[in-house]
Formats: sequence, C-alpha cells, structure tokens
Amino acid sequence: MSQPIATETINNAVTAFSLAGSPRDVRPYGNGHINDTYLVTCGNAGEEKKYILQRMNHSIFQNPQALMENIANVTAFLQKSISEKGGDPERETLCVIRTKNGENYFEDSFHNFWRVFPFIEGTFCLEKVENAGDFYDCATAFGSFQRLLADYPAETLHETIPLFHHTPARFRTFQEAVAKDPLGRAESVQAEIDFALAREADTHVLTDLLEKGELPLRVTHNDTKLNNILFDAATKKALCIIDLDTVMPGLSLYDFGDAIRTGANTGAEDETDLSKIGLDLSLFETFTEGFLKGCAGSLTPLEIKLLPMGAKLMTYECGIRFLADYLVGDIYFKIHRETHNLDRARTQFKLVADMEKKWPEMEEIVTRLS
Repeated sequence: MSQPIATETINNAVTAFSLAGSPRDVRPYGNGHINDTYLVTCGNAGEEKKYILQRMNHSIFQNPQALMENIANVTAFLQKSISEKGGDPERETLCVIRTKNGENYFEDSFHNFWRVFPFIEGTFCLEKVENAGDFYDCATAFGSFQRLLADYPAETLHETIPLFHHTPARFRTFQEAVAKDPLGRAESVQAEIDFALAREADTHVLTDLLEKGELPLRVTHNDTKLNNILFDAATKKALCIIDLDTVMPGLSLYDFGDAIRTGANTGAEDETDLSKIGLDLSLFETFTEGFLKGCAGSLTPLEIKLLPMGAKLMTYECGIRFLADYLVGDIYFKIHRETHNLDRARTQFKLVADMEKKWPEMEEIVTRLS
C-alpha cells in the first residue's frame, strides 16, 4: 500500500458511509504500517463529529469481507457486554459505521476496501512502556477483553490469517526454509537453526491440548502490543482495545504470551547486543497480575498454569518466523539492514533462553498470583 491514493478516491469512500453531517476535512492520521488511515471531520466548528476512515490492506488480509464480519460481530457483542456491566460502549470499544447501503465495508471501483469507525475523543496511545503502571493497565485491558468475550462462540469467527499462531505449522514452514536455503544462508546460522530444532517438542504443547479439548477455544486479539490500546486522556487509564484485524479464534495464552514477548523484554526486538536481552521478571509479574485481574476468573486453572508456556512459545514462534524469513530472502518482514531478520531471530531466541533459566520464578509468580 505504498502508492498514494487519489483524493477523489478517498472522497468517494467517505461519501459511501452514513456519517453525521457533511465531511469538511479529510487528512492522513497516525503512523500505522498496514492500513491507510484518515481522520474525517464532519459538520461545522462547534458541532463536529470525527471518524476514522481506513483502506484495508487486502494484500495481507486477503478476505476483507470475512475480516469485517469478525470485527462487526465482535464489537457488537462487546458493546452489549459493556452496557450490561455499566460501562460506556461508545468509548470502551470500537463501533463499525455502516455504509449507506447497510454494509460494514465499502468496495470502490478500484477494488479497494474501506471501513469507518467513530473517532474516540480524549484518548492517546503509548508506543512503549514508560512505567510499570502502563504495563499493568495494558494487562488489565487485554484481560478484560478476554472476560467480556468469554461467552462469544469463538468457533464462528473466520481466520483472517490462517494458522497465524499455529506453532506446529510455523515450525514446518521453518523446516522448509532450512531445507530449501535458496540464498545459501543456512550454514552461517547453524547455531540458530539448532536452537530452534532442539525445541520442536514445545511447538505441539498448546495445540495438542486444544485438540483434546483441555484448553478452550477463545476469541483472541493476536496483536497485544501496548500501542493497540487507547488510554483515556483524563484518567490516564486503558480505555479501548483497537486494531482488531487479527481477532480470530485461538488461545488466551497467545494474547498473554505475545504481550510478554514485546513488553517484558529488557531490550529492543532488533537489538544486536544480546547482552541487553532478557526477561524482566518484575514486568512479567506486573502483567500477570493485571491480566488475571482483567480476566476476573474467566480463565481455567490449566490456562493459568500454562501462562509461562504461552510467553515462551509466542517468543519462540516469532523467532522461527524471523529466521525462516531471513533464510528465504526477507520476503515477509520489512528490513532496514541485510541481517535485520537474523538479528530479530537472535533476540527472540535469547529471550526464550532467558525464560528457560527463569522458569521456576515464572511458575512461582503465576502460582502466587492465582
């Protein structure tokens, strides 16, 4: 989605939706890398209503119709759940604005797919954890997301990216990349390959339990980064989960694990100095406490027990994805240097190794907080 979009195309998309008042200003908004996002202002000064307009990236999300069906159904369920609990559904969840034809998305003559959400005033996003309180609020927000959707029939959701967190499938793709080795890079990264291969048995742990019915299928966000939460500007507390493109059926452990992978790492995802990489046990404890509070009893005992495995497996999975992409020529993840994906893989594997060293402490934290 690197090509500029014609103003006429954007305006045609805006007018396709049922908005309050006539659009008077449309401008690019935010710093997202996947979809093209615009802030639309309707009405007159003093009586303004703002909206978020997005062109969905259908090269990544190849079935935008299914994606929007997921989002429309999940947000409608959230609005009902939030209302029943005395919350504010207009601020605490996204709301899909319909087109004038009653659809939840608009397809233009160039086969671009567009959607609109109301703009939630008085909010801000954080790009990184500035203090433990931020991470705790992030945890309670994603835990509450699980709690509010605990009764949603997850099996009715579409997989917007098939096998997204199916670690055995990711491992098979990694093995294929090693076997093909089209650029002859495998020999120079044999230590990393060996690290990944040595942990093959871990890849099946969660999916086997799901298939046996010992872990429940749940609605999962699958991108539980801090910047996918809107914080209330007045209270400074987490308010609303956003970026619902990857909402799919999955395991609660995926959401917990990915948040630990990104938020409790002592270094950057692409840090080249591996001495800076490790698991911050204090942040792990902070997130675990907040997540369990947000879930408020909606998790099973086995889900809680396996929280450390969720953290380890999501980190490992990301590592093998980075390494596989490096081996085949960096065709999926964007890079800014030749070894960028290799550097990313190494940080993930170092974090996995540090988790293994701290496993007793991780388990003790989970046991104590549950």
